[in-house]
Amino acid sequence: MEKKLMLNVIKVIFLLCITSFIIIEGFIIVNGKEDTNYEVDYLVVLGSGVWGDVLSPTLLDRMNKALEFINNNPNIKIIVCGGQGKGENIPEAQAMRDYLVLNGIDENQIIQEDKSTSTMENLKFAKEIITKLYGEKNPKIMIITNDFHLFRSKFIAKKLGFIPYGMPSKTITYLVPKYYTREYFAVIKSFIFDKVKS
Repeated sequence: MEKKLMLNVIKVIFLLCITSFIIIEGFIIVNGKEDTNYEVDYLVVLGSGVWGDVLSPTLLDRMNKALEFINNNPNIKIIVCGGQGKGENIPEAQAMRDYLVLNGIDENQIIQEDKSTSTMENLKFAKEIITKLYGEKNPKIMIITNDFHLFRSKFIAKKLGFIPYGMPSKTITYLVPKYYTREYFAVIKSFIFDKVKS
């Protein structure tokens, strides 16, 4: 009897996990598309690793998408986000800023947020910068990050008081299974642990 009860519990847990995976992945996929109807004052580009002082392929894709957006919105204020992690000679934000300047963007247009170590910190510190410099409490922002990362990024941004829109960079095909699976767990973690102090 106890064995049968244990099996039933395991089945229920398994079904709940499968169901939650399907639902969350659905949100990730649906929200990984580009917002086309927007009016924003800031572009926020989220960091994603630097190899020494060279942009990782994922971050390079984000930066090229940022250049595309800036070319269409030349007066936009730009915030590049990312601190310095293991194996990085410089903060991600500095590498991102250098890449934009190298591609003709005015350095005075770029603000570096170079202390963060997570998506939550990327956006939290970016919000603090905007509030301090411009006094805005509910700024409208365009977030550039990978398609799989947009749902969680916009979710966190809303909790922080942003009015967020998203523009995705593509994920390298062979990395799709890995990143989308990992993002499922990251979304659950964000729902539970990413609290915003009032």
